[in-house]
Amino acid sequence: MSSSPTVRINTNLSFPLFRRGKVRDVYDVGDKLLIVSTDRISAFDVVLPCGIPDKGRVLNQLSAFWFKKTAHILPNHLIKVIDGNVILNEAKNLSGQPGKLPDSLIGRSMLVARAERIPVECVVRGYLSGSAWAEYEETGKVGDIRLPPGMKESQELSRPVFTPTTKSETEHDRPLTDKDIGELGIDRIFGELKQKSLLVYSYARDYAKRRGIIIADTKFEFGFINGQLALIDELLTPDSSRFWDAGQYEVGHSQPSFDKQPVRDWLLDSGWDKEPPAPMLPPEVIERTSKRYREVYRKLTGGVLKGKQDGDSREKQG
Repeated sequence: MSSSPTVRINTNLSFPLFRRGKVRDVYDVGDKLLIVSTDRISAFDVVLPCGIPDKGRVLNQLSAFWFKKTAHILPNHLIKVIDGNVILNEAKNLSGQPGKLPDSLIGRSMLVARAERIPVECVVRGYLSGSAWAEYEETGKVGDIRLPPGMKESQELSRPVFTPTTKSETEHDRPLTDKDIGELGIDRIFGELKQKSLLVYSYARDYAKRRGIIIADTKFEFGFINGQLALIDELLTPDSSRFWDAGQYEVGHSQPSFDKQPVRDWLLDSGWDKEPPAPMLPPEVIERTSKRYREVYRKLTGGVLKGKQDGDSREKQG
């Protein structure tokens, strides 16, 4: 990635940008990566002109929470959470010296090991919801798994199912086929991907239930670190999972989720045509969404978010 552009993250410290996603910015820091979870939010594949305060801190710190909780099942890429005034001795800035990370990164960034990413979304479903419910209504199946007749929306499955999809930068994800598995060269590890995905989901599901949260479904990403299979990217966050309040759960209809549902609902009602640019969200929708992210973090971890809350919900692009 030697041709990566350099992006300045404060006046004294800059690293090459390794990758920029809809939400996370990843910086090249030598033999490691620095992942910064921003407050950016996307809907219908479009990044909105405003951010959601605390969203990045929730994604970062909740991922770190789960990485530590599931480390007994398999390794992951987490090295260090940036939760204080850190001197990043592991990396050199443009002047060739280690430097202090800016306060704006505290609580929303982590240092991770480089990994050889496996381009597959490892989706696990424990409940019949979302696109899985729509597919079941039409075919009686979810993926290639036939389910019993007469099931209802949001009903818990007798056992979690593994429904992996492709992961592409140029096309929408689609169900993974045997041909895909062969072309990706993951035949020998596909069984392990499934086994580990189901183990991590089952562990997290049981833990979350004790905290009053249902994890209806989630998706994992894996990579190889020094030849060993490991969890990477984010883990069991509101952006990668469907979290429900167990106290409000009712079979037979869709459930309110601890995620960006208020944003999607407002955009649908606004008449927006789902083409960029997206409209600015009203302050009350921003605050309601931010509250959902903070609430699920508190319920799952029992802890307090580290780092300062952003005073401006507008995310600077560029």
